[in-house]
Parts: sequence; C-alpha cells; structure tokens
Amino acid sequence: MPIRPLAAALITLVAKATLAATAHAQWTATVLHPAGSTGSDAYAAGGGQQVGTAFVGGAFRASLWSGTAASWVNLHPAGATESYALAVSDGQQVGWATVNTVDHASLWSGTAASWVDLRPAGSTQSEASATSGGQQVGWARFGTIRACMWSGTAASWVSLHPANATTSNANAISGGQQAGRVDFRACLWSGTAASRVDLHPPGATQSEAYAIGGGQQAGWVLVSGVIRASLWSGTAASWVDLHPAGATTSAVSAISGGQQVGYARVGGSDRASLWSGTAASWVDLHAFLPAGIRSSRAEGISTDGVNTYVAGFGFNTLTNRSEALLWTRPLPCPADLDDDGDFANGLTRDGAVTIEDLLSFLIGFEAGNVLVDLDNGTNTGTPDNAVDINDLLYFLVRFEEGC
Repeated sequence: MPIRPLAAALITLVAKATLAATAHAQWTATVLHPAGSTGSDAYAAGGGQQVGTAFVGGAFRASLWSGTAASWVNLHPAGATESYALAVSDGQQVGWATVNTVDHASLWSGTAASWVDLRPAGSTQSEASATSGGQQVGWARFGTIRACMWSGTAASWVSLHPANATTSNANAISGGQQAGRVDFRACLWSGTAASRVDLHPPGATQSEAYAIGGGQQAGWVLVSGVIRASLWSGTAASWVDLHPAGATTSAVSAISGGQQVGYARVGGSDRASLWSGTAASWVDLHAFLPAGIRSSRAEGISTDGVNTYVAGFGFNTLTNRSEALLWTRPLPCPADLDDDGDFANGLTRDGAVTIEDLLSFLIGFEAGNVLVDLDNGTNTGTPDNAVDINDLLYFLVRFEEGC
C-alpha cells in the first residue's frame, strides 16, 4: 500500500484509542564527589558510567563512577604522579597519566591495574580524548601537536595530522569518523589524514569540534568575538548556531541521541546546558542543582536505554571546591512527539501520548524526517539513520501501549 493511503488508514484505525497521559520526570542531580577528596570533576558519560578525576591523597587521580559517589573507582596507575580520565565507552576509559614528568595517553578497562600506555614512540607528550568501538583518538607531541588515533596499543598509532598543518587535535570518535581541529578550524576525519573535511563556517575566526555522534558534530565557533555553541552535519555549510539568547559565551562538549550538552555563560556564571539541535531548545541544567553551586558545566551525555545521563562538575561555594556532578532523567516515551507535524525546532514533547503524536509521526514518516527515526528493526528503539517500516511498527507498539 502506498504511504499516504497507509497513513490515512492508520489514522482511522488508531484515532479511536484512548490513551493515558504519561508524566515525564525532571532531571535529578547527584553529587559524585567521593569521600576523602578535596576536589573532583566528571568529564564524560558512557552507558551508566562516568569518568573524570578526583584529588585524593595529594594527587589528581583518574576516576570512574557508576552513578553514585560511593561507586567511585580509582583508576590511577602505579607510578603515576597524576592522572585524568576524559572519556568512557564500551567498558573502556581513556585519558592521560603523568609518569616521570611526561604525560602518557592512557587506556583503562575499569581498574587501575588495567592501564595501557598509548604514548607513541618518539613523542614527548600525549593524551587520549575519546574512545569508541575499540579505537581511541587524541594527540601526541612530535615537536608540534598532532592528531592521533589508536586501536588499543601504542604501536597501533596512526597520525591524522594533515600535510602542511601546524597543529591538530582529535577530540571525538564515533562510527568510523573522528572530529577535532586543524589549525583552529573544526574538522572531520574518516580514519586518515587525507580524509579531513573542513567544518569551519564562513565568517568565523576560530572553531573546534569536541563531539561526534549520529552523523553530527558539535563544539564551538568564534564569531565577532563571541564563542558560540555549534552543531554540524558533516559540512561547513551545515553549521547551526546553538548559542542561547542572553548568553555571552557557550560551547558544546558532547553529543548523544540528537542531544548536545555543554555550558552557556549567563549573568557572569557558567551554567550546565542541554540542547536538542537548536538554540531555542536550550535547557538550563544548572537549575536542577543543589543550593550553593555557583557555576557548572556539562561535559558528557549518554544513555543506557533506560535513563539519560549527563556528567559534569560545578563549584560548590559551601564546601569551596569543585565537585563532580551527574544529572539523570528517564528516557522520554518515543511515541510522545506532540509537534502537530511541525519539526522545525525539534520535538516539543508534553508528557502525554495522544492522537496529536500519531498525526505528527505520520507527517514525519511521509517526509522521511530524521526525528521519527526510532528503530533499526531490533525493537529496541535504536535509530539507524533510515526512516522506514521498522520505525512505523516500533512507534505503533509504543503508541498503543501509551509508553
């Protein structure tokens, strides 16, 4: 049956259904600061885990959490003077550790004893910034800083540094692509130095991509003296300005499932922030924090299929220290679209599953809109960058159940 008659038939069939409203929970904030630490930061989230650093026993120590302060795991390798974990994915953590006064790109698998030294031979300094699918990215200094990619060992090092570039850095990796900067211009790679794509928008002074996922890249762009949170879809021309109204500075640090996190400076203070693809979608995550936290930044976002997790940190004026933070919210019902077919500014879910959501889905389905890409045929709600019958079937099941 052609799509339009199918849509009409489905509207007639399902419009008679009476569905109960499902309230959406607000964000819940948790302080991850471990006992005995005098300062801590969380820099990334992956699944239900978070990573960062905590100052314990006179040293910054790479740290791993699973949603609570009590879950803290010390990743600090033996012999290191300080260490930081910057990213987590698929049970691996990456960052750097200082050994004999030299920073070594580092890889862990959940324990301090699992530490793997990724520093390439001949480099004087290195750092791993992200990991995905068994690969890691970051940078190494060979006189100049050069973007790097590894596959779990120091010997697997591959240079992403383009010919004739002065400096480069890879900050993120996902789906066989890497994002970062070359000479202060945001860029995208596909595994080789020669594959670089320049994301730097016209009129910008500087730019950098910090995150990648779902065919999108995110970071910041300096325009007319203002650092602005930014989003791309693989080209410089695709640039989207996420800078919220009233902010003086903003930037994106991480991206997942069509959402971006970072910070916006409002009223002179940094405020942890969440976007869903547009400046107008900005959510002030700082508003959900306990009293006493003066400023905050969101550094990582992930989901475990049940909740969305945002990791970051804030300065607590009551304890006079930086403290690792976690924001948690149950995943929204995929059948709650509520846009009346207007997808221009993302989705405006209202916490209820009604006939308006069905109409919105069908309009988006017929148009092939990526916002109704809900499933890859596994019935798990995993997008696959294709709007097809699997998405329709998945939506109808959740719609009839009212989520």
